[in-house]
Amino acid sequence: MNLTENNNLSSTSNLMHEKLLLVQVLVGILLCVNGLMIFTFLKKETFRETRYILFAQTLFVDSALMLLTDLTLMGSSHQYPVHIIPCYIFCTLMSLLAVCSPMTLVAMCLERHVAICIPLRHASISTPKNTFIGLLVIWSFSFVIPLFIFIVCFVYIPPGVLHLYVVCTVVVMLQKKWLADMRATSLQLLFIIMLCIIVSTYIKIMLAARSASSERKNSTNKGLKTIILHGVQLLLCMMQLLIPYIEMPLWKVNVMVFLNVRYSNFILFLILPCCLSPLVYGLRDKKFYNALKYYAFCGILVCNKHTIRDDKTFRGVVSISIHN
Repeated sequence: MNLTENNNLSSTSNLMHEKLLLVQVLVGILLCVNGLMIFTFLKKETFRETRYILFAQTLFVDSALMLLTDLTLMGSSHQYPVHIIPCYIFCTLMSLLAVCSPMTLVAMCLERHVAICIPLRHASISTPKNTFIGLLVIWSFSFVIPLFIFIVCFVYIPPGVLHLYVVCTVVVMLQKKWLADMRATSLQLLFIIMLCIIVSTYIKIMLAARSASSERKNSTNKGLKTIILHGVQLLLCMMQLLIPYIEMPLWKVNVMVFLNVRYSNFILFLILPCCLSPLVYGLRDKKFYNALKYYAFCGILVCNKHTIRDDKTFRGVVSISIHN
């Protein structure tokens, strides 16, 4: 009987290690892709437009959130104890990033709405100053709920608990039922507001598409598809914020079930939204895609399968690839 239990425990442990290895591979690939895209954004002045700035912020926030969440996943899988105060700070940062990501998506939808529905005012609205103000508003609003929970945890925590070491997850900060309920209600309200904004922008762009001329049909339809992709991202991002409420009951019942559910949540609601961000702009945007391809291949380009024979032609092709 003991031998059977040991074999089952060993096979379960091996399976968990395989899952964690798969997660590390996926995280590594996505971090490299996002890093290359951020590098491409920083290298070219032509990408200092509002939509590319918001896209770069999405890449940065998604990458940071994925890295921090991966560290907590590894820590909980190996039951690694962390002092409770750094754990609170760590979880507050994760909550901040988890709120900032969908809010940036909403800002990107609004930018597309302005570009398509009121194109004559797009240049005056999407200025560097307004973009900076928008980023400031996004980060300020994103900080409200996590900061409140962080302060409340320190106010209501018993003095002896400050010296404890815990396995660090967001669940640790939600021990008070009323605090967990308040956080859930606030996030649900925020989700409803953001979803209404995205739906309204989609409807307005769809109406603009019907009355658009044939020359603008392609860009308008592309804008509709972008809004749909952002809507899917928003749904997946908001599920990240509800994950602690799925995991909380399992934490107290069975650690292995908790780890399996957490692994599935990590793949579905964190890895998948991060895959959509490069798709929306990295592959669908021709200008960004050309620049990305140039840096991905270290400047070695083959355009239209023609051999570049002289240095003058090479410089011309590179210039076209980067600036178009």
